[in-house]
Amino acid sequence: MIKIKITIISAGKVKEKYFLSAIDEYVKRLSRYTKMEFISLKQGHTTQEMSEKDILNVKEDEGLRMLDRVNEREYVIALDLKGTELTSEKFSDKIQNLRVTGKSNITFIIGGSHGLSEKVLKRANYKICFSKMTFPHKLMKVILVEQIYRAFKIISNEPYHK
Repeated sequence: MIKIKITIISAGKVKEKYFLSAIDEYVKRLSRYTKMEFISLKQGHTTQEMSEKDILNVKEDEGLRMLDRVNEREYVIALDLKGTELTSEKFSDKIQNLRVTGKSNITFIIGGSHGLSEKVLKRANYKICFSKMTFPHKLMKVILVEQIYRAFKIISNEPYHK
């Protein structure tokens, strides 16, 4: 079985120790299944007074910087409110199907506070929605890494899922 590498690209850095601790714990647990890489890019600065055009420019800038870190061979999954909602079991099926079809580099992209640019969404091979609710990118990283861990436990038929 092909061992895959998972990259998570996000706008904004995680600084809070409690989020970092949770992410580190899941990365440690995941180390027997996959290699993880995190790329945190500076989040574009926005204010409440900004026009829609200015916000669009911030998203475009973030998106271009994200896409600069993606190569053509990577399978890109964008976290997007309009994406497909999956159960944990279906998410694990998705990871397993990518693995068995030779997609050894999976990249998840988490946008900034205004979401992802159209260019990022067009580049994505798949779009996933974890919830219709909005979460801070820091918490979303924890949720994503936990769900990746859960997926590998389900794939391996190991206890944890329920």
